Amino acid sequence: MRFLALAAVPFVLTVSACAVESVSAEQQAGAIPAGAADVATRLQNSPRHAEWAMIPAAPGSRDSIAAWVVYPERRDNAPVVVVIHEIFGLSSWVRGVADQLAADGFIAIAPDLLSIERGGATTDSMAFNDARAMIQRVTPDKMNAMVAAVGQYGMSLPAAKKVYGVVGYCWGGSASFNHAVFNAPGLKAAVVYYGSSPSAEDIAKVRIPVLGLYGEDDQRVNATIGRADSTMRAIGGTFEQFTYAGAGHGFLRAQDQRPANLEAARRAWPETLRWFRRHLN
Repeated sequence: MRFLALAAVPFVLTVSACAVESVSAEQQAGAIPAGAADVATRLQNSPRHAEWAMIPAAPGSRDSIAAWVVYPERRDNAPVVVVIHEIFGLSSWVRGVADQLAADGFIAIAPDLLSIERGGATTDSMAFNDARAMIQRVTPDKMNAMVAAVGQYGMSLPAAKKVYGVVGYCWGGSASFNHAVFNAPGLKAAVVYYGSSPSAEDIAKVRIPVLGLYGEDDQRVNATIGRADSTMRAIGGTFEQFTYAGAGHGFLRAQDQRPANLEAARRAWPETLRWFRRHLN
């Protein structure tokens, strides 16, 4: 081990709100994940227990995946959500997303899918351009195997329910949809933030509900929504999608770049929670 330093259902398309379970005081106050400009302060002040874990990539493997694990404060076992990072690797911002998921009642695990490539070190302080170059070596097969290993680890935790979901952003959004294709044991739901859809052939293999959240000014990604919509409809799958007016790519991270990004973030996060509360049970 390398060590770190330190179930098809009917198609649905809707734009209406949905009733959810009782929520934490933070969510009732309208909390959403911090944007990139504010995440350091949010993490520093978080009251939740968080820790690094080294997760074997496979049984008996010498390679381990570095992952940031954040626990909710609740009296019963919690569902697991695996947070798949952007093309930039595991950043403080992604760890902030995990922290907010824990505030909203989930065990959140943010794996560094570049840590094996880097010999066990994380990409938290790695230059964005270096991470972008390195991530090209993380093929869909490698990504799916690692995310599945993280999901199995999460479900094995004593405080966890035996189900997990995935949410991803940008490169991680595409990875989240690809993991839905993979159909790993225990995987029950996927959320895709501004990630391109897989091929129609791959989408036809999806057996879990998928939620897509997109910015209007992101046609590179949005041009692929139609095939997800039509293919999921054809197989009788569940696919909901929301496209937010005036928002750009990466709106959840880049909340301060334009007012529409912040508005999109405020609308997308409750949909994310609704999805996971509905399907991770």
